[in-house]
Amino acid sequence: MSIVRYLVALGLLVQSAPILAETIDGRVVGVSDGDTITVLDAQRQQHKIRLAGIDAPESKQAFGQTSKRHLSDLVFNRDVTLHCGKIDRYKRQVCVVIVNGQDANLAQVKAGMAWWYRAYAKEQIPEHRAQYQMAEIDAQRQRIGLWHDSDPVAPWEWRHRPTKREN
Repeated sequence: MSIVRYLVALGLLVQSAPILAETIDGRVVGVSDGDTITVLDAQRQQHKIRLAGIDAPESKQAFGQTSKRHLSDLVFNRDVTLHCGKIDRYKRQVCVVIVNGQDANLAQVKAGMAWWYRAYAKEQIPEHRAQYQMAEIDAQRQRIGLWHDSDPVAPWEWRHRPTKREN
């Protein structure tokens, strides 16, 4: 294969696969909700982090506070490694959060504290897509967490309801 063909093929491969571009080590100093944390790095810089691949219930939504508590129990005041791939429209870094060797994002889905966020599945590596999807299916089958509710409302739907305060 010529060098030009190789470079073209490599470029196409890079464009088609999500890349986790930045790794940050730090300590979790805040938990805003079930999918947003604040991390303080070694240089004492704060990073607002949106957990990649999941969407947790909003704070005023059913299971919102339970989801936040579960995430807090997992990560608050603990050292984490963040694998970040982008910055969202709210200027948060979107990351996979690793604590004690465990994917905290996946743990939220497994515990029924968040949905696998299918709308952003293409941004996940294939292994994570499969793991998060299976975790959600298992949580639904076992009716744990938010799946215990007879008709759970996904946060992306809840956010667009005109009468959010009534829930």
